[in-house]
Amino acid sequence: MHVIFISSLVPVANPSSGYDIANRVIVDALRLLGHKISVLGFLQPGHVPAKPDQTRLLGEVEVTNARVGKLQKALWLKDAFVHGEPVSVAKMHAVTARDIRAALAELAPVDGLILNSVQLPGAFIDVFSEFPSVFVAHNVEADSAADNARNASSRLTRFLFARDARLLSDLESGLCAQAEHVFTLAEPDRAALGVATDKQSTVLPLVTSVTPPPPPSLRAPVYDAGMIGSWTWAANRAGLDWFLGEIIPRLPSDFRIAIAGGMDADVPQAPENVVFLGRVPDARAFVKSCRIVPLISRAGTGVQLKTVETFEMGLPSVATTSAVRGISAQPENCMVADDPAEFAACLVEMIGRSRAGEPLDRDGRQFHALQLDGLTKALSSGLGHMLNRR
Repeated sequence: MHVIFISSLVPVANPSSGYDIANRVIVDALRLLGHKISVLGFLQPGHVPAKPDQTRLLGEVEVTNARVGKLQKALWLKDAFVHGEPVSVAKMHAVTARDIRAALAELAPVDGLILNSVQLPGAFIDVFSEFPSVFVAHNVEADSAADNARNASSRLTRFLFARDARLLSDLESGLCAQAEHVFTLAEPDRAALGVATDKQSTVLPLVTSVTPPPPPSLRAPVYDAGMIGSWTWAANRAGLDWFLGEIIPRLPSDFRIAIAGGMDADVPQAPENVVFLGRVPDARAFVKSCRIVPLISRAGTGVQLKTVETFEMGLPSVATTSAVRGISAQPENCMVADDPAEFAACLVEMIGRSRAGEPLDRDGRQFHALQLDGLTKALSSGLGHMLNRR
């Protein structure tokens, strides 16, 4: 079967963001099932496609707000109102419907489409409706935009996020109705999208790579606790602000805490025992340099790839309930707490045990194997609904 994976950003050779990792893994898992998978979408500047010979690029486009200037942001906003679309979807009009049809014709014959997330599929939903398809909902985008609207600091930002939420809700409903089957990355998202039955949808357990992780090895921690993320994203920043405001004051002042990852100019205030490292050359090496990994998601939908990665690496962690959404079996070296005092107490306990020499790391290969097995089975089952239409 020849299936086209339609995505705003194509899978890349060295994925770093959660979205890039999920894209790469889903396509790799489909290929493990024996399907011929071609990819159609844009390439983010500075990246290389994972399989150039099986990728049809629509061009290069930078979609991250933090990496473009005010003029580009204004042009995106203008396009969003011209097309009556959410801003993230309007960015896809760097090409036309004619370009999309020509690209699909080049890839023919096509047995079906995998419509990956709402951006590119939503921009050209009428074109893609001509083919059998399944829809991969990484998140409930409308709910995320609504959360951002509630947390917005200005009236204009609140209005724009609320507008996006309304439009995204319509697009997500349309893509779900059009698809033969819907894949979500977390169980609650099925009901939120209105596709709660097994005939309508399936949850995809995720891994960070189809290749098993290495066995656990000795570590020499530099920091007591550390986390890494894209802190320019509103949902991630909400978790970081909660951690700095509610958790840090409850921790001993001799705990050394590191925060890595891209951040805008608004670097938050923090005590001297907290260091901001910015982007680091090796994310996994950084995380391994930390005794404990706080998993601090407070909002959003879908699955947290940083949580999956932490569990695959076998590292001890303290997580919020939101951070472990979409994961059915968490390892025993993860403690879950939502109350700030309880979360801080769990960190104090685990860091104390680690400092005392108790080995808290676990072998993450078993977690990976269970997740990968679940992923391939779910993909196989869901694609069967599209095959039945042919």
